Amino acid sequence: MQNGDFHLSEFLRYLSCGKVKVGERIPSLSQLSRELGISIASLREQLEVARIMGLVEVRPRTGIRLLPYQFKPAVLQSLYYSLSQNAETFLEFSDLRTHIETSYWYEAVGLLNSEDYQQLRMIVQRAKEKLSSNPPQIPHQEHRLLHLTIFKRLENPFVQGLLEAYWEVYEAVGLDVYTDFAYLERVWQYHEKMVDAICKQNFNEGYDALVEHMDLIYQRSKRPSYQTFE
Repeated sequence: MQNGDFHLSEFLRYLSCGKVKVGERIPSLSQLSRELGISIASLREQLEVARIMGLVEVRPRTGIRLLPYQFKPAVLQSLYYSLSQNAETFLEFSDLRTHIETSYWYEAVGLLNSEDYQQLRMIVQRAKEKLSSNPPQIPHQEHRLLHLTIFKRLENPFVQGLLEAYWEVYEAVGLDVYTDFAYLERVWQYHEKMVDAICKQNFNEGYDALVEHMDLIYQRSKRPSYQTFE
């Protein structure tokens, strides 16, 4: 398909045509208005859509710049809208995330290198130190970083966008402050098994640990208190 065959606004079509490279400054709205043949008011509306989608950066004095394509911003807007109507839809998105990680597991871990192995071991160690501290601390950042590190070498912006969006929403619904430490210790036992298996390149064993640990979110003794999205 040619760019013009897609149902894009004039501004999105302009961004996609390659006239402006990533990081470059985009012409002023008045110049674009003349070039694209649309009003500045319409152009502003289209620019705001592009900004929300994470396609452009708008700053005073520096103007408008084209950003690298990423899928997460558009996904997040849709997710937050869905959650504002029914917070329980998080479980459906969580199920999608489970299928993504299990489907891409072997491809993802096969791309990791020795430096990645070391980073994963350090993440597990930091998490265990937090859990054993007095008072115990919730190793949420380590939880997020561990999963994203495992899948970070996949060169698929849609997979990356969905996985990154999952962790943003995970925090938004309050799961990052879940304080059942017996549950968290179980989670990190599985994480350690996963990382040990990855470092030994026993990917089948790591996959089994991943699948078992994914079931834990449905086994919680109490549900998290979902926030409202307004």
